[in-house]
Amino acid sequence: MSGESDLPPPTEGKLLANLMHFARALRAAGLPVGPGKVLDAARAVEAVGIVNRDDFYWTLHAVFVNRRDQRDVFDQTFHIFWKNPRFLERMMSLVLPEMRGEELMQPEDKLSRRVADAVAPGFDDTRTEDQETKIEIDASLTYSAQEVLQAKDFEDMSADEIAAAKKAIRDFRLPVRDVHIRRFRGDPAGARIAMRATLRAALRHGGHDLPLRRKSRRRRPPPIVLLCDISGSMARYSEMLLHFLHALTNDRDRVHAFLFGTRLSNVTRYLRQSDPDAALADVAEQVEDWAGGTRIGACLHEFNRDWSRRVLAQGAIVILISDGLDRDAGAGLENEIERLHKSCRRLIWLNPLLRYDEFQPRAAGIKALLPHVDDFRAAHNLQSLADLCDALGGRPHPHSEVRTWQKLAA
Repeated sequence: MSGESDLPPPTEGKLLANLMHFARALRAAGLPVGPGKVLDAARAVEAVGIVNRDDFYWTLHAVFVNRRDQRDVFDQTFHIFWKNPRFLERMMSLVLPEMRGEELMQPEDKLSRRVADAVAPGFDDTRTEDQETKIEIDASLTYSAQEVLQAKDFEDMSADEIAAAKKAIRDFRLPVRDVHIRRFRGDPAGARIAMRATLRAALRHGGHDLPLRRKSRRRRPPPIVLLCDISGSMARYSEMLLHFLHALTNDRDRVHAFLFGTRLSNVTRYLRQSDPDAALADVAEQVEDWAGGTRIGACLHEFNRDWSRRVLAQGAIVILISDGLDRDAGAGLENEIERLHKSCRRLIWLNPLLRYDEFQPRAAGIKALLPHVDDFRAAHNLQSLADLCDALGGRPHPHSEVRTWQKLAA
């Protein structure tokens, strides 16, 4: 008989209490955890046992994680709560009042701020009175809370700040300038003569008079096509960018949203729901390549082959959201992005890597994409998304900045 059967059930000792505290930490970090899941976790642990740490991890993972975008939060919270020293050190570096330059983590090893706040919510209250006084004095010379939130990186936000950011994103509006379409409308000051309307008017007068009727082209907002990268390198920003896609899809008609990693997924229908949580839950169920690899060239080929003629009519604006890091090292990417650029009115690339001052366009995928975009912008905080909305509502970008990046990539 295995050793698990001799273990006491989770209701004895402190294990059940620890499971409840762990569930509270997950809920504070943003996962939808209720009392029912705590009971399920207790039963699952009782069935599997706690002899092996990996078995314990995957048992709780199976109970508490429902979506792919919850994996990182659960992983970090588990290792911190159940005493993994490496994660504890990383958490302390986030919540300590003083940050030492030698101890700062690299961006790719950064711990989620909302996880640190969830497992150590009262840590900052241990500051001394002098430190609190100093912070209070300095606060009069800093920005307001709203301005700080606008400029804060999505990855550095706490759970409360993420909730506030999602609310701000829901209020975004995309005032895209109207463009001329092929259809005409009656206009007394139009430059063209409407022959049909003129002949109908002449028949009403018995053919003795020929009153000229004029027309002009109709104007309408162009379609918006959103192509968002959901690969592992974009996992930190996928959740907030999906809320951005949901806001744009519900703000206007003729908005088409696609997600891609190793394959292309059309999620427009799911994002049409008014409730963002329900919409994102449906998207998570439908998309199978979440937080995996990236095959940008293959996904753009599928879009150009199957969807471009359907959604790129009437001068569509394409917004590509990706870091440009391609698993296929840019194979076939240049031809596909060139075809996409020629099929749309304007191609805008949003890249979260632009938040780094040291960013250089050296990756093969980035070099292949840059020559064929009309605008190159960051997408790592609320301010960058608001700037995009403002830019689409005004005149086209003069291309001065993207030309600089194109020269560096050449």
